[in-house]
Amino acid sequence: MKKFLKAGLAVTALASMLVSSLSPLASQLTYAQAEQVLNISTTSEPPTIDPALATDSTSGAIIKNVFEGLTSMKDGEPQPAVAESWEVSEDGKMVTFNLRENAVWSNGDPVTAKDFEYAWKRVLNPETASEYASLLYVIEGAEAYNNGEGEVDAVGIKAVDDQTLEVKLNSPVAYFPELVAHYTFMPVNQKAVEAGDDWAAEAGDGYVVNGPFVLSEWNHNSDYVLAKNENYWDKDNVSLETVNVQMIESEATANAQYQAGDLDYLGAPYNTVSLDSIETYKNDKSLNINPYAAIYWYKVNTTDEVMSNVNIRKALALAIDRQGLIDNVIKGEQTPALGIVPPTIEGFEEDRGYFKDNDVEAAKEFLAKGLEELGMSDPSELSIAISINTSEAHSAIAQYIQEGWAKNLGIQTEINNAEWQVYLDQVSNMDYQVARLGWIADYNDASSFLDMYKTAADGNNDTGWENPEYKDLMDQAANEQDPAKRTDLMKQAEAILVDEMPVIPLYYYTNLFVKKDNVKNMEPDALGNVNLKDVVIE
Repeated sequence: MKKFLKAGLAVTALASMLVSSLSPLASQLTYAQAEQVLNISTTSEPPTIDPALATDSTSGAIIKNVFEGLTSMKDGEPQPAVAESWEVSEDGKMVTFNLRENAVWSNGDPVTAKDFEYAWKRVLNPETASEYASLLYVIEGAEAYNNGEGEVDAVGIKAVDDQTLEVKLNSPVAYFPELVAHYTFMPVNQKAVEAGDDWAAEAGDGYVVNGPFVLSEWNHNSDYVLAKNENYWDKDNVSLETVNVQMIESEATANAQYQAGDLDYLGAPYNTVSLDSIETYKNDKSLNINPYAAIYWYKVNTTDEVMSNVNIRKALALAIDRQGLIDNVIKGEQTPALGIVPPTIEGFEEDRGYFKDNDVEAAKEFLAKGLEELGMSDPSELSIAISINTSEAHSAIAQYIQEGWAKNLGIQTEINNAEWQVYLDQVSNMDYQVARLGWIADYNDASSFLDMYKTAADGNNDTGWENPEYKDLMDQAANEQDPAKRTDLMKQAEAILVDEMPVIPLYYYTNLFVKKDNVKNMEPDALGNVNLKDVVIE
């Protein structure tokens, strides 16, 4: 990169000399455009690059840029993508998408409505075991089929012809055009998928995609390369030719490489600004802090003998000094999370006041009740482990909370860490007591944070917790057409979730990022979307 910059300066100087000495020829001179190569990083190997199986931002960082759905998100609004347009029926229960005729797969096959019907029904197929299948439950017959209680033919997804997809909804869903931009709704090429179970295991021609980029190289646990997709229908509006993505587990290492000029951008989902570097970037005024519809929380395994006790969970939640964590550890202008739904979500802007931050006295009262119910007489009898994925930031946060629980409650804890894929498996298999996770809105609605807790069987629940009253309120909200009443129902559900604490909210994220001055159009939106299609190197 440094050699390229020096060469560019030399060319510019030579061009200036030629222009000044040969002014009649000046109009004939052209300048070479900047090389359209972007260098970024992620923290780990993506657990999967199959849209039906992905559940995390590391996987999504690839999938969102090599596949394209019916719509895409820009400036918080759904935009036409593979679908040129869509219509909603008068009763709001039928959405018809009209696909463009010039969309093709990387192997040259046309992208049709049948590809979407196949992909969505594949997500719902119980044998696929998609953890995100519940996102499709707004579609008629989807939940019953996914639960093994209905037939695939009863699912309201139908390719009328190659360019027309009809979707029948259980009830009107105002955010449905936004929802289908999520990677779970991406089409897949049936021939590629059925060629073998490993179709999404390697880069190359077998990984057939339809987005602005193809996965041209993948050196597992090291790096991968995205290359411009020459078969993409809108390739003329894609500037980047190559995106080099290193896998750098250490935030400190990634930040050192950024400062050395080897990386062009740091920020979710392409690694993070390290805690130690925040002040440096603030001082040189390069740090950007954007709103983010996301929460950092500790999930609790409610099937564990100790953590099944609601009073113990409440004690742990109330004995955390969230503002102190923000001021002294993470320092990114985050907000203490005293609820589940971030204030960036419409209708949830205000503090719902479910509990007080750092309410140590109340925490001690809950602890005493919990110990009595467990047949214990002293906090030292408790055994609690905090599980994290390997990260300097997650480790620092866990140590801060560990110290607070010891000081405020007399509880001793241990911290266990694991590599990202192993960690996700542990959480999914309920092999933990307390585990850190973040959650980013899949679409701008409170249900994106609340729906997963309707049943313990939901693939993203991971706590073992469910509550009939909670589920009933969320079901009512799903069918309520009055926006104010719907919001109120979800707030009632949120109050139950907070009261029983199967998840302990810590803070609402902000999106911290830095980028080189010559990298344009690379600013994440409130949902954390970064569309590499729009990025230009000047």
